[in-house]
Amino acid sequence: MYLKYFKLLIFILGFQTTIFGQISGYVYEESNGNRSELTGVNVYWHDRSSGTTSDANGFYKIESTSSSNKLVFSYIGYVNDTIELSRDTQIPVNVVLSRTTLLDEVTIGERKQGTQISRMDPLIKQTITGEELHQAACCNLGESFETNASVDASYSDAATGAKQIKLLGLSGKYVQMLTENIPNFYGLSTSYGLGYIPGSWMKSIAVSKGTSTVSYGYEGITGQINTWYKEPEDLSDYFYLNLLSSTSGKNEMNADATINISPKLSSTIMVHAENNWLKPDHNNDGFYDMPAVRQYNIFNRYTINWNERFTSKFGIKYLDEYRRGGQTSYDHNINQNEQGHFGIGIATKRAEFFWKSGYNFKSKQHSSIAFISNLSYHNQDAFFGYTTYDANQISGYINMIYKTDIINEQHNLSAGVSFKYDDYDERIVKNDVATAQLKTEQIPGAFVEYMLKPINQITIIAGYRADYHNIYGVFSTPRLHLKANITGTTTLRASIGKAYRTGSIIAENSFLLASSRELLISSDLKAEEAWNAGANITQYIPIGNREVTLQAEYYRTEFLNQIVVDIDQNVNQVHFYNLKGESFSNIWQIEMQYPFVKGMDFTAAFRYNDVRQTISDELREAPLTNRFKGLLSISYKTPLNKWQFDFTAQFNGPGRVPTTASNPADYQRPETFDPYNIYNAQITKYFRKWDIYAGVENIFNFTQKNPIIAADMPWGENFDSSLIWGPIHGRKFYVGIRYRIERLPTQK
Repeated sequence: MYLKYFKLLIFILGFQTTIFGQISGYVYEESNGNRSELTGVNVYWHDRSSGTTSDANGFYKIESTSSSNKLVFSYIGYVNDTIELSRDTQIPVNVVLSRTTLLDEVTIGERKQGTQISRMDPLIKQTITGEELHQAACCNLGESFETNASVDASYSDAATGAKQIKLLGLSGKYVQMLTENIPNFYGLSTSYGLGYIPGSWMKSIAVSKGTSTVSYGYEGITGQINTWYKEPEDLSDYFYLNLLSSTSGKNEMNADATINISPKLSSTIMVHAENNWLKPDHNNDGFYDMPAVRQYNIFNRYTINWNERFTSKFGIKYLDEYRRGGQTSYDHNINQNEQGHFGIGIATKRAEFFWKSGYNFKSKQHSSIAFISNLSYHNQDAFFGYTTYDANQISGYINMIYKTDIINEQHNLSAGVSFKYDDYDERIVKNDVATAQLKTEQIPGAFVEYMLKPINQITIIAGYRADYHNIYGVFSTPRLHLKANITGTTTLRASIGKAYRTGSIIAENSFLLASSRELLISSDLKAEEAWNAGANITQYIPIGNREVTLQAEYYRTEFLNQIVVDIDQNVNQVHFYNLKGESFSNIWQIEMQYPFVKGMDFTAAFRYNDVRQTISDELREAPLTNRFKGLLSISYKTPLNKWQFDFTAQFNGPGRVPTTASNPADYQRPETFDPYNIYNAQITKYFRKWDIYAGVENIFNFTQKNPIIAADMPWGENFDSSLIWGPIHGRKFYVGIRYRIERLPTQK
């Protein structure tokens, strides 16, 4: 009896993301008793009326409106399988494909693409898989986009190591960062949060461009980036170890282990440790080229399968990090007030706990209810020269989602309620003047999303949510998505919608404290509000037994209100104020994927950015933004999977630099920067249980010259490290090893 009440309590507290579909399931391969997911398997009805492909997790979903009842599974290098369905067929329909063999020894297979584009998802989404993450050192989330054409990653300044991404030409703060559908890494973690997820912990990264689903909040002006961690049920390895060392002085260790505690309970523990021991200063300006980071990170998660309909997942994460920067002559073992050198120290402690559960109802309407909860505590104590910045953030998040089919599978409804809580306590001491920034945000919300499939080739999703912010009032968020299969090989997607964000000025721009600029913040700042509209057309062209994927897309983001970060008005100041005029971005992008030879993953892309903002009453090109970007990524794995060769080239266009004309001549910089290219390469040797890889980043050692203004006078009025448009560290060599112990069949 008590067990029943305990299960009921767990159900009330938890969440599990539930996928609705008509016919759905997973596609696997089996080797030596171990089962693993197959990505990119063609799944279609025998009469070819419709089809799809399995995603990065081997999952597929296909409409059950075909006149045929035979479902075909086809994948190059594997024997086709055909499943005959009936009314009694149980969902999910899982399939295990067998490899095609010749002479009982030679296995013929086709390599999975590193970046997957779902053919079924109505949203414009790319999934970066583990295959793609292995094409570079990929030490953390911020370094996972080197081979991605849509996301740019760069440093925000030349002193603190704060890293930012850009999507659709705009700063990463306009992207909603999620971890397994949980809003994360905002506020105090904005500047350094990209370094909080080690690359070896990630299963995949989903990049959604434009407005996305309303289920997870009103944020996401330019899109969502959703990171999925490794889970106990996904891992084919009992133990995994990754060691890395680089010429920049970075040593890193990542490890994870999975165990089935009982038939219903399994667990994975992941640990990460890194340490930088060098003080790199290749440009001889007396400052670290990049900060020395010491980080310890641990994540322990559990999955409970109560029964076939009820599942719960929970876990806890803890991070301890210290960033050391500034002048190389600064002694971090001595109090900053006891020496005349300029030092930077940022100590961070962060803890998170999540619980999510869900229940699938036994009904013809494919109904389920899900609940997600997350609690985090973030503490940061920092100093920048004689300026100190100490802050705490406590955040809580709850979201309940109910999904069901209405009438039939062509009408699907999602609805739910959410609550978001953030408490900020920020304290700054600069020039002996103490300032406190205290803020508490409480945001209850409700949402509804309706998916309609009037015919098999068209999907329409209309969503609306309303949130009440205790400071800014009501946020009204409408969004609309359309997917049309124009032909069997041509897909059109379009979206339009609104999004909001509430800024935490100091937390998001704390790197500006590593300069002599005075921060002037308007007292009447409003929430940021913008519309985003865009369209993507994807064309699949079969050539031989392979397929070319071509994409062309356009997005426009237009702000109704924006908090302008004005570093143009005065070289010694930064002004923060509400937008007075226009602010928009227009983005055009084309991309091609094609494996020219078996075992190759090839991507070529070009993007043009037109980003403009009204700054000091003048509509100007946004500063420190490239006008275009080109990408060439080639990865080749030999037929027997013994070697892998990876090469990436990034072609970055010119842009505008805020004026420094009022500085003394030695401290002035050009008001534009020229195009530049970055090249990376890596080679990997595979063995049965372990891999060795070595690579080089920034092969031709290109760096921005003199990135820190007045580095010789860090206490003077002209000291500034914020005008960064290019790489600030040069060529870096690295070497690493991966080791794994496969799980036994009884452990799966």
